[in-house]
Amino acid sequence: MVCTRSACGTGKKGMTRLTAALLGLLVLGAPGFAQADEKFEQIAVRLESNATDEDVEVVFEATSGDIGLATLRVAAPDGRTVIDFKAPDTKLGIRRLVLESPEPTNDGRLQKDFPAGAYTFTGSTVKGEKLAGKATLSHQLPGPASIVWPRPKEKNVPVKDVQLQWTAPKNLASCLVVIEDEKAGVKVLQATLAGTATTLAVPDGLLAPGREYKVEVATVTREGNRSTVERNFTTAGKK
Repeated sequence: MVCTRSACGTGKKGMTRLTAALLGLLVLGAPGFAQADEKFEQIAVRLESNATDEDVEVVFEATSGDIGLATLRVAAPDGRTVIDFKAPDTKLGIRRLVLESPEPTNDGRLQKDFPAGAYTFTGSTVKGEKLAGKATLSHQLPGPASIVWPRPKEKNVPVKDVQLQWTAPKNLASCLVVIEDEKAGVKVLQATLAGTATTLAVPDGLLAPGREYKVEVATVTREGNRSTVERNFTTAGKK
């Protein structure tokens, strides 16, 4: 902005006109200055492998914050759009999205379709706020755990004083342990443990007699990638 004596003056009125002009630039936005996008509350992209079934999937997560998303777009490192989500007919939007790929055999096809590198997340909230961020996908999967107990298809497992045991590689970020009643479709236990953990005592009262359960132990890297092993067992007694 150029201020001349006639346009701006030197008195109070001139200063008032100058101040109003500067405020106008701040409100309307001066050329060359763009408002920065807000950050997502959380974004992530990771690989999850089931070592028992020998398959793999990619998982995307995005959390906007208190205000729901109206749109979400994710671009791969090579520029391809891999997610283009819209929620056009809702006033509240979607706060958190967890999107998973199919689970092909771990033969490299998924890694080719979703290359390693930085994925660009952009979105807009239902109030028109713009969000942006980047999350990095690594193809490095951790070595799987080896379940020591229960043994494969173990039967007559007691419903009290049960302690799961496994071995796992070093330098893990964490271990995730899940016990699921598949017939009922219920997770009876889910625990996040230190990467050095190799045992977990199951609280009494969680397991019912005469039921088949599946236990999963997942090893997790610092990048968030996971390798899971599974094993089924049956508790003692009658339903």
